[in-house]
Amino acid sequence: MQKTKVHYLILAAIGFVVIVMGILIFVAPTSIFPDPAWGFQVLQKMQMGGGFNIATKPNSADISKNSSEFLSWWSPGQYLIPYFFKTMLGIDTGKAAAITTLLCSLSGLIGLYAFLKKVGFTPLLSAISIAIIASQHAFVVPYIFYNGGEVLLFGFAGWFLYGCASIDKTGWKLALFLLFSGWIGFFCKSSFLWVYGAGCLYLWLQLSIGRQSFWTWIKNGIWIAIPAILSLGAIYKFYLSKGANPASNSLGIKLSWETFSFPLASPLLAGFSIDDIFNGLVYHNNAPILNATASLILLLLTALLSIVLMVYIVRIVPNKKYTLLVVVFYAISVLFFGYSFFRQADISYEARHFRIIGLLITPGLVYLASRWKRTYKIVLAITCIIIAFFSFLYFAPSYHQNRTVNAHGTSGLAQMFADQQSLNHIIDLDKKNTKAIFVFISPDLGLEINHNRYIILDPNEYNDPELNTDDYSHWGHAGPLYIMLPVSYIGSKFNIIRKCFPGYKKFSAQMLSKKYVLYSAQ
Repeated sequence: MQKTKVHYLILAAIGFVVIVMGILIFVAPTSIFPDPAWGFQVLQKMQMGGGFNIATKPNSADISKNSSEFLSWWSPGQYLIPYFFKTMLGIDTGKAAAITTLLCSLSGLIGLYAFLKKVGFTPLLSAISIAIIASQHAFVVPYIFYNGGEVLLFGFAGWFLYGCASIDKTGWKLALFLLFSGWIGFFCKSSFLWVYGAGCLYLWLQLSIGRQSFWTWIKNGIWIAIPAILSLGAIYKFYLSKGANPASNSLGIKLSWETFSFPLASPLLAGFSIDDIFNGLVYHNNAPILNATASLILLLLTALLSIVLMVYIVRIVPNKKYTLLVVVFYAISVLFFGYSFFRQADISYEARHFRIIGLLITPGLVYLASRWKRTYKIVLAITCIIIAFFSFLYFAPSYHQNRTVNAHGTSGLAQMFADQQSLNHIIDLDKKNTKAIFVFISPDLGLEINHNRYIILDPNEYNDPELNTDDYSHWGHAGPLYIMLPVSYIGSKFNIIRKCFPGYKKFSAQMLSKKYVLYSAQ
């Protein structure tokens, strides 16, 4: 086969694998992360006649009434795009999420490939870069858990970068691009705003560097500032100003080794799945593989290697549009997240927040590797194969778990926090009642309740026997109360939760299965 045709084979193989994975999750839909689960709860209320993006739940001061708030914490695309497919095709939430994931994955890969060719990478190096990106843990995650804004932003990120690289002069095309890309990106995921800011800075520098006239710099800045201000102003006016968001909360200033080393390490943490493979170096979704000291040492080493890698990419990769993009986005990410971590904003130490840095750094490393000796190329290839193998080890058993073990209800989603026997009982109770209140410790279970109201408790709040339950109490009485809990809550944990519903006195317990218990009171 001719060398010039190899990239077609690589791209075809990637497309085939992605489509097969999409078909698999359409047949057996994924579980769901908590963030989009809250969004789908809002969609439930909207379908019942509620206002746009309004979260409605029983009022803790009097559960016979409802309280409402605008859900500004997450952007609306995570539930509105699946809702489009639900409406058009008449399918359930799980299948709609599967279609969303497949289309966003394909869109993201195609957009990135177009971007890489635009900034001067050969078709072969671009195809290899896309293959590495598609083998990462972050790419596989939405095929196990629908992660809402994460996969939507991936679907748009490559096209946004392509737009940034395509604009060479000021004018109406620049203005429209900045105006609409801000809205589209935010619609996908609210954290796009820092990416948008980095894109605006890149465009200003790209259009102005080499121009000696100070007025040219000012004029270019005005062309960028006006549509950016209009775009951001509309987002703030009609969305962010209506409620809280992750960046608005702060626990006070705290400086640690992780504060800036984590953003500095993002090229390797996000670009080569290091944070995911070790179950998180700082924030852990599962049991950590390394202890705190070993994690910190690895983090600092990764930060140092990332800086070295950045320097080599900037010095050696010939296309200056690409290198300027890499420098600007990396610098803005370090400043934005470093400051956010410093003030302890409600943003976790997870590599997923830096995914676009990983996407940008991958082709640069592939280009460097193309200039290395054969031995080093083999080492990089083996490293990528190992990463792909870990991604497969994550996907295969997790998909089997979703398909055969996790419960499935009316939403079509795979439910991690209920077995089928327990979920069937809850759905039956929901059908038989219209004025009951259900209580769960996971937001995804609320998506199975279609005829009654429900309350979602934070499972981490009820571990302290000395907890002041008045701060967490739901006062009043409003029909039957059903509290579904894991059997591990039997005893002290349930006693704490019971005190949070002072309007109900006599609770009875029913074992739904070996894993779950239902407490009920009239």
